[in-house]
Amino acid sequence: MEQRIGFGYDLHRTVKGRKLIIGGVDIPCEFGLDGHSDADVLVHALCDALLGAISMGDIGTHFPDNNPEYKNADSMKLLEKVVAMVSDAGYKVVNIDSVIIAEKPKMFPYKAQMIENIAKVLKISNNAVSVKAKTNEGVDAIGKGEAIAAHVVALLGK
Repeated sequence: MEQRIGFGYDLHRTVKGRKLIIGGVDIPCEFGLDGHSDADVLVHALCDALLGAISMGDIGTHFPDNNPEYKNADSMKLLEKVVAMVSDAGYKVVNIDSVIIAEKPKMFPYKAQMIENIAKVLKISNNAVSVKAKTNEGVDAIGKGEAIAAHVVALLGK
């Protein structure tokens, strides 16, 4: 089986007055993430990993933040479009491994739902989706609660 691997990274600033959506889960919180779409940092990193694996650029290339069509867009819908691109390129997702880096809120209570949401869109089993959460131990913008980031590695097979 021909395989490809892709890596994705994303970071969004925290802001008051927005919903916090990560992995397609609306997380109760006093802040959300700043962005043109719903700013789902995990799904954006996942889109970049998938697009990178098929050498098709990044999320900004396909869903630019200056296009009003994507204002407040549901990132899970963007992920569906990226999965269609992966399929059109002749590949399918084998598995993904991800890390969310946030000082708060705690991600543990929401990980199972994130995994389920992502697996459903990727059309793979839940046990092929790994979501981990870490803090930055109070260091840098993430550690000070000013941002949340995510890293994703995706393996595709043909």
